[in-house]
Amino acid sequence: MGVEGRDKQKILEAGALALSGQLGQTVQRLRKAYNLSLSELSQQSGVAKSIISQIERNETNPTLATIWRLAQALDVSIERVLQTAEDEPFLEKTLRTDTPILLSDDGKCRLEIIGWIKTVEWLQCYELTANPGGVLASEAHQRGSVECLSVRAGVLEVEVAGVKETVKAGETLRYRCDRPHIIRNAGDAPAHANMVCILKAAVME
Repeated sequence: MGVEGRDKQKILEAGALALSGQLGQTVQRLRKAYNLSLSELSQQSGVAKSIISQIERNETNPTLATIWRLAQALDVSIERVLQTAEDEPFLEKTLRTDTPILLSDDGKCRLEIIGWIKTVEWLQCYELTANPGGVLASEAHQRGSVECLSVRAGVLEVEVAGVKETVKAGETLRYRCDRPHIIRNAGDAPAHANMVCILKAAVME
């Protein structure tokens, strides 16, 4: 049976209010994840700081154009900004045989891509295996990117802009990867490490 008149209007208003509340939470969460202040997001999106503040506090219903501008500034789709929270548990398994693998130019370093494909534009996760003498040379990533290398076995040497640092098993090295960088296994045994690349980290000065 359909709903008409005042009852229908109440349902529509309640739905709009719920969507607006979810939008405000999502905008605030993404803004903070990118370490953006209200002023910075305002500058990047062209949306007034006061409007963004009202959206985050669920005090206004923004236009589609405003939502689009915020989505562009936060580098996400409108669908993600408007997406409602999921109550269902999320479980997604990838088989070992389906894991993408990259090899270094010398064939001695192996990168298994274990990160989620949906986050690849801002977060990348790898398992690195480097045989003795292996060299993994990478070009500069976008400005502000940071890489975290956690060695599980063996010893690796990282070189960034001419500066070298040795990382042993049980140690983690974080470094700017927005410039050419090299990972080497100068030891006599294979090295294994977990590597996380954050492509939208805060710019480090």
